[in-house]
Amino acid sequence: MKNIFKNLKLKRRGITWLARMGFLGNASSKMKIIGVTGTNGKTTVTTLLYKVATELGCKAGLVGTVENIIAGERFSATHTTPDPVSLHKLLSEMEQKGCQYVFMEVSSHALDQSRTAGVRFSGAVFTNLTHDHLDYHGNFEDYFKAKRKLFDGLSQEAFALSNTDNEWGEKILEKTKARKFLYGFKKRADFFANLEKSNFEGTELEINGDTLKSKLLGEFNAYNMLAVWSVCELLGFCEGESKQKVLEAFEKITPPTGRFDHFSAPNGALVIVDYAHTPDALEKVITTARGIKLEEGRIISVFGCGGDRDPMKRPVMGEVGSTLSDIAIFTSDNPRSENPEKIIEDMKNGLSEDLLKKVVTMPDRRKAIQESVRLSTAGDIILCAGKGHETYQEINGVKNHFDDFEEFRKIFEGK
Repeated sequence: MKNIFKNLKLKRRGITWLARMGFLGNASSKMKIIGVTGTNGKTTVTTLLYKVATELGCKAGLVGTVENIIAGERFSATHTTPDPVSLHKLLSEMEQKGCQYVFMEVSSHALDQSRTAGVRFSGAVFTNLTHDHLDYHGNFEDYFKAKRKLFDGLSQEAFALSNTDNEWGEKILEKTKARKFLYGFKKRADFFANLEKSNFEGTELEINGDTLKSKLLGEFNAYNMLAVWSVCELLGFCEGESKQKVLEAFEKITPPTGRFDHFSAPNGALVIVDYAHTPDALEKVITTARGIKLEEGRIISVFGCGGDRDPMKRPVMGEVGSTLSDIAIFTSDNPRSENPEKIIEDMKNGLSEDLLKKVVTMPDRRKAIQESVRLSTAGDIILCAGKGHETYQEINGVKNHFDDFEEFRKIFEGK
């Protein structure tokens, strides 16, 4: 095991050396690259920034969990942040295609493994820090330190934007040389907003006399919207006549694939599919669903926990989901090499008798989705969480085709 870590450290040093010597290319110095890190919100923030920049007529690139985009041309993504050689190749292609801006998701794994070595960021955004990836990082402090590397590496000319309402928000800026900015709803901030409306019709924010409207739902998306608006201000997108174009762009924007995607079912229920796979994210999406459901409706949640990943969050996920739902169906996520029933038992560990009465255990995800539909009636909300945009389920080393949205469609189409 020691040799593995030694080799990993040598590999990271080698990547850093290659970057410093210029062997990984310098395309990033020719574009404005904005890195976004945090436990939740990276995909939504980067995708929205890409869409706003495109609406303004700018050529832009996107590097993310769901897909990579080069000036409108889409490519599937295999990692949130690619390995350094692939990343610099991608950035070089973006520069050659005339991209002026690049919006990049930056994961804690990528920062810890020096995957972004040699990338010159013009700005960085911190969304939040909650329970995730502790199986890799070991503890919250090391998880935080990995995130902070993005900000510690910024130049004086860059900007560092952080969510002041998150307990780690101001701490992450302590060592950065960049220009510091804060955004939030609860504390004084450079970009402060009031949440004027948040219901099933959408969200409205008031920022310095401007009303920002969007079809995105929920308080968590209000934070994403505010982060995007703040970056737009810092990039100069909101100057003069462009401000109205930015406001109009927000009104047109739809959520990224698998991020609170929803449709009204023939039986009168509302189906929501979301990527929420951490306790904090699950709490936020269920709370949002509760806020928009009809008075007589119920929340029926379907979710699980990944195998071979952070077992400490399983009982927390189980408690959050069963507490906030009227019916909680515990099922499989990506069990990988683990026994799905064992994962579900971990999720049930420590639940009170009252909470256990609301829990249905069904390891087969397809059957769990079918059961949620069978139990639903008009006015209910079915929230299927954990996989979102993913179109596969990994079981014993094999990725089998599986799409939550597709499964719901099949049921309601009678297939």
